[in-house]
Amino acid sequence: MERQNILRLVKNMTLEEKAGMCSGRDFWYTKAVARLGVPAIRMTDGPHGIRMVSADKGMEESRPATCFPTASALGCTWDSELAGEIGRAIGREALALGIHLVLGPGINIKRSPLCGRNFEYFSEDPRLTAHMAAGLARGIQSTGAGACVKHFAVNNQETDRMRVNAIVDEQTLSEIYLSAFEQVVKQVQPVAVMAAYNRINGEYATQHKELLTDRLLKEWGFKGMVISDWAAVYDRVSALNAGLHLQMPGDGGVSDEQIAAAVQRGIIKEAHLDEMVIRILEIVFRLHEGVQRPLQVDFDAHHALARRAAAESIVLLKNEENVLPIVGGTYKKVLVVGGFAQNPRFQGGGSSQINPTRVDVPFEEIKKAAGGAFEILYAQGYSPEDNVDEDLIREACAMAKNADMVIVMAGLPDLYESEGYDRRHIDMPASHNRLISELAKVHSRVAVVLQNGSGVSMPWLDDVEAVLETWLGGQAVGGAVADVLFGKVNPCAKLAVSLARRLEDTPAYLNWPGRGGTVRYGEGVFVGYRYYEKKKISPLFPFGHGLSYTKFEYAALRLGSTVWKADRPLEVGCSLTNSGARAGKEVVQLYLGWKTPPAHQPLKWLAASRKIGLEPGESKEIRFSLTADMFARFDPDRHKRLVKNGEYALFIGSSSRDIRLNAVLEIDAQQEDPLPLSKYSTLAEWQNHPKGREQVEPLVAAMLSILGIEEGAEVKPEQRTLVEKMAADVPVCKMIQFSAGKISEQMIEEMIKKTE
Repeated sequence: MERQNILRLVKNMTLEEKAGMCSGRDFWYTKAVARLGVPAIRMTDGPHGIRMVSADKGMEESRPATCFPTASALGCTWDSELAGEIGRAIGREALALGIHLVLGPGINIKRSPLCGRNFEYFSEDPRLTAHMAAGLARGIQSTGAGACVKHFAVNNQETDRMRVNAIVDEQTLSEIYLSAFEQVVKQVQPVAVMAAYNRINGEYATQHKELLTDRLLKEWGFKGMVISDWAAVYDRVSALNAGLHLQMPGDGGVSDEQIAAAVQRGIIKEAHLDEMVIRILEIVFRLHEGVQRPLQVDFDAHHALARRAAAESIVLLKNEENVLPIVGGTYKKVLVVGGFAQNPRFQGGGSSQINPTRVDVPFEEIKKAAGGAFEILYAQGYSPEDNVDEDLIREACAMAKNADMVIVMAGLPDLYESEGYDRRHIDMPASHNRLISELAKVHSRVAVVLQNGSGVSMPWLDDVEAVLETWLGGQAVGGAVADVLFGKVNPCAKLAVSLARRLEDTPAYLNWPGRGGTVRYGEGVFVGYRYYEKKKISPLFPFGHGLSYTKFEYAALRLGSTVWKADRPLEVGCSLTNSGARAGKEVVQLYLGWKTPPAHQPLKWLAASRKIGLEPGESKEIRFSLTADMFARFDPDRHKRLVKNGEYALFIGSSSRDIRLNAVLEIDAQQEDPLPLSKYSTLAEWQNHPKGREQVEPLVAAMLSILGIEEGAEVKPEQRTLVEKMAADVPVCKMIQFSAGKISEQMIEEMIKKTE
């Protein structure tokens, strides 16, 4: 509908009708206004598939839908085009069920492996998070359905999630926790952004004007509507004034009355309410008019897509002596151990839990993949009750002695991680760890297949030959595991998070999950690999790590220029060769950093990546386009991100720790206007100011006099250096006291005027 028609509708609405548009009708629907022809839209959970329940219910069993790999798995593909395919499939299923708005993807940063909802999020890195989320959201919206990115913002834990106050500094907020949202908004313009439950620096996210209006709507140019997480609004009037369009779910009209009363009392300007309603109606009519509803969904095709995505999500962490893939000749009898082989864990708990159209059973899929070439045996290994069962372990070990290969399927049971609560440790059940350790004592070819939403410790890692991390891979993960184990698919996933050896090594360890209703983000920007590299801590596996059944060689780094003004894109590239015997895909990763990193900045940060498929012996040229925003870092003095002049390091590699090529680039960008000087500015700040440095001589002379060196006397270089170092951090107003009257308040004021 054209805007002028929407304006006419709003003009004809009563105050009560306008107020009513700003909250839901029930758990899932917006309100309709029948007399004016305003329809309602329906929304539902959908980070990795559609969870459609009755209109007035929240958590009952939903209609069948395809359960795709969760974000923790999909993020490891580093493939935004694949994410787009999944988005299109989710959008089609949504439309077929009468859904207009899909509540996903979730794009919060993985601050700690303990977050119970980590399986819903892509990565510890905002650039990779945005890369994947943009693909998924773009795919959903290409069908005519809407995407809602969530949870805005700094929503990184489940403990006390409804009210916890996240204390985070400006630099960290800008560079880490808002960056992915900003990128997705600017690249995709999602239909909606969901405001989170928590507080940020004292203010609830749903009524945080600086974030909702100043950043999201004005600075980033967001064109969609801001909706609340379910029951996240504490003060409806403050939330509307701050920029929250829609409160969900409906509350029976209570908040509508509050809004109408606030307008009548002048607390809310009616013109502001009108603008909020106009935005809501623009979205409502867009989602209704732009939809071509398919009547049928090809669930078989979507299951095949889920299987392909799950296979590309599996990270080969370790593969000693190339024990994988399983090939004929070497192996004839394969033992599969673990209850997850019969009852896989493929999704997380809470609002994203889907009623899958079907579920591939790993053991059955392994038998299919083996055909008649292998004998496939099964042992339970551990009990569902999570107790160490010595009889089951002994049985598995006895069977292992007669097998050529042992596949152990282990990980985290459902109750270990879910929306609503956080983990307390990163250990798998003792029954799983004990089983793996005992099997490794009796067999030299043990491969572990993990199913978990977030990282786990691996005390048995040195004792097994291979490890596959499948995360929570969706309904088709059983077939995907078989495809990778038998080499039908060459693993190509890379870790989207760092995996820690110990919980104590993780960046947020000393600040998690806070106390007294407050959590401090004391690690600052040093999240994930940024922290491990700065602290020189070796993680269990680094960010970006992932092996293949083939090998890739990097060569010939090319840089368009070694001096760059950052005024236009700059090309950097290299050549990549598949030097192995199998076709495969490699994720080429580009990192940037300061040549000499300051203490408050990480050694490097991810700037871009390319996923490339190569046949054996094939080479391709890989090109990246460097842009100024990749180098921009937050300036706390100017309260914004800037590109600073200086020498930067460029790194190209196979992981954050496996750097194959590097170069140095000097940036000579346009200078920012210098910060204004005051009497509280230090001597060093005066010396670094283009006009201020011309005024510092009287200050230096005054300080020299303290050392007994009067004006006109010979000054040794070391004496001047000493004074400048001593006074570097001294506010110039303090010179009045130190100079015994030689520097006055009036002199400083005159000096300041000369710098303006």
